[in-house]
Amino acid sequence: MPVYILHGLFGCADNWSQISKRLSDCADVVVVDLRNHGRSPHSEEWDYHCMAEDVVELMDQLHHKQAIVVGHSMGGKVAMHLSLLHPNRMLGMMVVDIAPRYYTPHHQEVLDALWSVDFSKHKTRKDCEQVLENLIVDAGTRQFLLKNLFWETLSDGSLQLAWRMNLPVITRHIAEVGQASPKPHSSGVERIPVLFVRGAKSNYINSEDIIQIKEYYPNSKLETIEDAGHWVQAEQPEAFLACLKAFVADVELHTQDFHHTE
Repeated sequence: MPVYILHGLFGCADNWSQISKRLSDCADVVVVDLRNHGRSPHSEEWDYHCMAEDVVELMDQLHHKQAIVVGHSMGGKVAMHLSLLHPNRMLGMMVVDIAPRYYTPHHQEVLDALWSVDFSKHKTRKDCEQVLENLIVDAGTRQFLLKNLFWETLSDGSLQLAWRMNLPVITRHIAEVGQASPKPHSSGVERIPVLFVRGAKSNYINSEDIIQIKEYYPNSKLETIEDAGHWVQAEQPEAFLACLKAFVADVELHTQDFHHTE
């Protein structure tokens, strides 16, 4: 069964390498670099609609008519838009630590830190890390951002460090990240098994969000992973993987039952 994994803002497919490897024993895992992130193309157009359509295009290229879609944070919003636009392409949806509601912009500190790295002066990974260390307190966040470094070949053939993400476009359109997910209007969404997962130490999904989630996705459940913040899969990988594998198994069972009743 195909499982597509969508990373969050400033993330990339590599963030999910350990989870995807361990999930591959029970699923056909596709870890996606979303538009303007990782190794995917850069584009001036960047919003949830186009990212959701990108995922559908990838599914078509890989000949996957349907899939389970797992999305963390921004990737969760992409998954929710996908369920709105193409519910028939989804076997199940797992949304990690994000709700459908609007979130006020809160990434300016990270953007300022990323822009503070001058690759003409900061020639090594250690140089870049020192710049971020002066601006971002949390070591985990710094390491997460540093995964975006790569060696870019310049016009003269020389190599220089650069950010893989399209930082100018992300900066200009950062307000898009917090946009609310529209309420699904298709009856197709009601048949999709949906699991929302939140970290017990995170405030991204609160009690009011739970009411909205149930209204938007009647066939949904919520699980809370203890001792985890927003990066649930990185902070509690064993608990998260167990939750993910159980969800995949539940979707497989649901799909079999659905086909038997047709």
